[in-house]
Amino acid sequence: MKKLLIVDDSKVSRMVIRAHIKAAQPDWEFAEAGSGEEALRVAAEHHPDFCTMDINMPGMLGTDAAEALLKAHPAMRIAIFSANVQDAMQTRANSIGTIFVAKPVTEKSIGIVVDYFVSGQ
Repeated sequence: MKKLLIVDDSKVSRMVIRAHIKAAQPDWEFAEAGSGEEALRVAAEHHPDFCTMDINMPGMLGTDAAEALLKAHPAMRIAIFSANVQDAMQTRANSIGTIFVAKPVTEKSIGIVVDYFVSGQ
């Protein structure tokens, strides 16, 4: 069974992402974190295969948390969701080995993320 970690400081955003992905992948297990620091703790405990990550959160930026997660769990696939669509942010996300997906979260963007998680492309 595949495991997904949803990281976002907004509980509503986590609920929306979870609902969309659960509709596409009902057999996956889910864990959540409200910050980058919490994501590192939850990932160490649950060993997720995949992660969705917000960029702008209190404390650690999502890109920094994603980079730390990938160092600890190199096989993990991470999709960074953000309303901050500046080229520099997208370039940073891609340079650390993640994909960048613009918010708001939609059925189409979740489809892209699930395809990436499942196919690795």
